[in-house]
Amino acid sequence: MPWSTPFEDPIPLPNGRRLLTLGDAASYVMKLPKAEHSAPEWQAAMEALILVAENGGPTMLARIGTMRALNRGHVREFTEPGKKHHWGRRKLKRDQ
Repeated sequence: MPWSTPFEDPIPLPNGRRLLTLGDAASYVMKLPKAEHSAPEWQAAMEALILVAENGGPTMLARIGTMRALNRGHVREFTEPGKKHHWGRRKLKRDQ
């Protein structure tokens, strides 16, 4: 599978650009600073990209690896919904 193989869905980058092909993702990783480039998440993403490009694996594997590396510092926060739900029994008019 060539490096020009497109991803099923483009990968959005923090700066607004998008990675469309395996080659785009590989060149993005190569342009990262040395400290970030050597992080284990980026190393795994590069291995996945190489595996897909050279052995013809599923492009979703490379996409997942790249997305995980891009979001490695992000902590998911769960917020309380604005509306409180009342899951108990309904109050009847006579009980008020």
